[in-house]
Amino acid sequence: MRRLWRLLLALFFVAVSSYGIAQVEKKKPAETEKPVETEITIDKVLSISFTHLHRILLPLAMAMPEDKYEFAPTNGEFKGVRTFGQQLKHVAATNFIYASSILGEKPPADVGEEEEGPASLKTKAEILKYLNESFAYVQKAVAKINAQNVVRPIKNPFGQGEATRLAMATLIIGHCYDHYGQMVEYLRMNGIVPPASQR
Repeated sequence: MRRLWRLLLALFFVAVSSYGIAQVEKKKPAETEKPVETEITIDKVLSISFTHLHRILLPLAMAMPEDKYEFAPTNGEFKGVRTFGQQLKHVAATNFIYASSILGEKPPADVGEEEEGPASLKTKAEILKYLNESFAYVQKAVAKINAQNVVRPIKNPFGQGEATRLAMATLIIGHCYDHYGQMVEYLRMNGIVPPASQR
């Protein structure tokens, strides 16, 4: 449990740092312009983090050819691992689950059994649509996080006691990056350089 809280705290600081970097990278106003001061709020910090996450995950998903969406590593200890397409559906399904917990409602999309996403989604276009919809829903959820409710106890979507909105948001970030790292290897095993590494 202590390790989980350390991870959540680290992810929170990554989110705050991302916001700060984004502010530094903004174009400086002209000499005659008055700078517009914006208040740093938790929802803005998280929104920037999720926008960045979506911007690296979506190009990765698009880079894999459709005929490789059924690819799963087999050379080594990979028995039972998800295919590339299943990885994306799992990421999207858990996005829906965690975000719905933040909002205190049921997921608006089918999350499948064991958070695997809808079995009916087979094509690359269908899976990408599901992924994009999950990130739009995450943005809707984090927009509702504020200083008053960020650490207020909420129901844990997996029934393991209580959680907080901050915990759910940081779990989305950690979970997405975990699977992003796995999917990078799927691309490389197929001779594809991940888009984020092409810069």
